[in-house]
Amino acid sequence: MAKPTGFIEFQRVEVPHRPIEERIRDWYEVDRPLAARVLNEQAARCMDCGIPFCHAVGCPVKNRIPEFNDLVFRGKWREAADNLHSTNNFPEITGRVCPAPCEAACTLAYNDLAVNIKQIEYQIAERAFAAGWVDPLRPGQRTGRRVAVVGSGPAGLAAAQQLGRLGHEVIVFEKDDRLGGLLRYGIPDFKLEKHIIDRRLEQMVAEGVKFEPGVEVGVDLPADRLRSDFDAVLLTMGAGQPRPLNVPGAELRGVHFAMEFLACQNRRNAGDHHLDGRESLTARGKDVIVVGGGDTGSDCVGTSIRQGARSVTQLEILPKPPEGKNPETPWPFWPRIMRTSSSHEEGCTRRWSALTTHLTGENGEVRQLHGVEVQWRPGPRGPEMVKVPGSEFTYPAQLVLIAMGFLHVVHKPLIEQLGCDLDQRGNVSVNRWMTSVPGVFAAGDTARGASLVVHAINHGRLAAEACHQWLAGK
Repeated sequence: MAKPTGFIEFQRVEVPHRPIEERIRDWYEVDRPLAARVLNEQAARCMDCGIPFCHAVGCPVKNRIPEFNDLVFRGKWREAADNLHSTNNFPEITGRVCPAPCEAACTLAYNDLAVNIKQIEYQIAERAFAAGWVDPLRPGQRTGRRVAVVGSGPAGLAAAQQLGRLGHEVIVFEKDDRLGGLLRYGIPDFKLEKHIIDRRLEQMVAEGVKFEPGVEVGVDLPADRLRSDFDAVLLTMGAGQPRPLNVPGAELRGVHFAMEFLACQNRRNAGDHHLDGRESLTARGKDVIVVGGGDTGSDCVGTSIRQGARSVTQLEILPKPPEGKNPETPWPFWPRIMRTSSSHEEGCTRRWSALTTHLTGENGEVRQLHGVEVQWRPGPRGPEMVKVPGSEFTYPAQLVLIAMGFLHVVHKPLIEQLGCDLDQRGNVSVNRWMTSVPGVFAAGDTARGASLVVHAINHGRLAAEACHQWLAGK
């Protein structure tokens, strides 16, 4: 236990952010690290519970949180880094972008503020890189088996690293020109600077993992050739099919899916000058409406502000969640409560219980978003949405960003070529991580649907172990 009375002596200290007027002028990360003394006190707040719900319920990868908190408190940073890497391939990434379900499950969160687990994880990982402790872990011997991993997002990278360390020859195929998938093109640089991904990729290359960017499997590499050239295949493409906005006017120019918008800016930051005809996709000088109140919508807000939008409004169809605790989502489970991101703090109008009814424009360009307020009432099959008479509203809009989530993995062409069975939601069905096609595995959003980065890492690790066991059985 870090310090028996630590949770009594020390209060939670939130992660400091760079000043708003400074950070909205660049694309660098918003968060700042805690001072060494403050971090030590935050680690001291961990109570080393008899049942560590942060580990057992909150953390998908089952980080041994009480252990690394104790090690940080005692100044044993190298051991803390080894502990953290034993369960999480990329703690420097989850320490930045994970919403921290571990903190929601912290025992202190029952009637106090949780231990600042996410920041401790982040600073352990950064200290490990700074000290040179992140070395390549090469296998003692090779198995002679070849595994293809399709997709280089968090699930694919985690699986590839695990399989490579088990001795298999691993080749990761990525349809984009750069590696990282969602991490590269879906998360803004102000949350995750891309050199963070690159330094981890360097470790994986040194471990023997091979990468083939710019190859779309199913197009450049047919599925039958993929199966004949490899002993096993692992699908980790992500949930790339966005949920559409099916209203009149959605076809107008200036209406875009969120990921299209975010990827364009990440490419600009990477130095790309040609964006496949999307060079004009920017919020500069425009009234921006973000349809969807989740994290992706928040990322659109921060990106629009940095691009110089005239105004930014975010609409959410669900009612405004309560402040603080929510009895409908009790501890230790993830609570549905009011959350304000760093992007919201930078200047954004937020509106709940708002349904978009149609869009109007001029000369084929979107100019206005029309909507109506709704109420949610209990119904025989769950909550039912009812429009509020006389509550219609209109916003000026020259750019509408659809951030309403994702349906499932894109089926064409690869999934259809392989003939994998799908579940009722359109995800690839798996049994112990294997699809209906022998030797073809699936993990992350491909099998689960859109979810958190930490879930993708966990799925990648589990699918890699299942694939390894299957290959050993052969």
